[in-house]
Amino acid sequence: MRTVSLRTPAVRHRILLAGLVLTWAVSWPVMKIGVSGLAPLWYGVWRYLIAAACLFALLTLRRQIALPPRPDWPLVAVSGALQMGAYSALTSLALTVLSPGRASVLAFSTPIWVVPLSAWWLHESISWRAGFGVALGVSGIFVIAAPSIHLKESSQISAYALLVAAAAAWAIAIVFVRAHAFIASALLLAPWQMLVAAGLLLPLALVFEGRPTAFGLDVAASLGYVGPVATAFAYWAVVQAGRHVRASSMSMALLATPSLGILISALTLGEEVGPSLGAGVTLIAAGIWLATKAQPPAAEPANRPADQTAQLRNPQNTSSRSGR
Repeated sequence: MRTVSLRTPAVRHRILLAGLVLTWAVSWPVMKIGVSGLAPLWYGVWRYLIAAACLFALLTLRRQIALPPRPDWPLVAVSGALQMGAYSALTSLALTVLSPGRASVLAFSTPIWVVPLSAWWLHESISWRAGFGVALGVSGIFVIAAPSIHLKESSQISAYALLVAAAAAWAIAIVFVRAHAFIASALLLAPWQMLVAAGLLLPLALVFEGRPTAFGLDVAASLGYVGPVATAFAYWAVVQAGRHVRASSMSMALLATPSLGILISALTLGEEVGPSLGAGVTLIAAGIWLATKAQPPAAEPANRPADQTAQLRNPQNTSSRSGR
């Protein structure tokens, strides 16, 4: 009988990918707890400061810490501002209103917006299957939001709009990354991107939420998971897994994150899973699958590092968070 050794690189990286999916799925109810006790913008500031400190410590231990090369500065600024700062702020604000499972589904709709953005910005061709996938995904978003629209729940409608804006901000960062010729590795740039995110969120938090306040053990525990694990570890894990797991396999595995997040949220926070949420999840997942599966690989600059190339072959693979 053939046995499978956990020491096999392929098996280890599949386990790492499974751990990444579980990490992100758990992060949504954990973030919900965090933003219930701490203002959402301040939550994002602390999250990225903690994550940056963890990655700087890792790079120091590996003797790889360095300033980003000047050609990579635009990437650090755009990714830090949109993929991390804007995404974190918008999703955290939405979580103050919506349940975490429902929020995670819309926040993970990013690949749906990458397809039209790539066609407009990078002049990539769109197959009819990809176009149909985008239409399916958008219809799934409307199906999830339909009960709130019908009941004229303005706070929930605004929260859904924030999540769509967060997914679009992440999509813009992805398309920018596709067009960028990297000098340094993704892991070396990551903590600097996180510092940019924290630096942008800090003045916004001071203006809109006032001075930082003390928080309880529940918020501390939430940050203790989201900062080091769901942000710092998750970024390292997605780079490592992306180097050894096929992009299509990663994309399909990461599609499980919102569904698993809904299950965990239902079990821990009592989130109600109704017909509109189930139908919306199905439509968005099918849309993402078609939109990403049907598109040809984007052209890659010759000087892009191996880890960044593997990470960016598929738009669903580019993440800090997220928790996402």
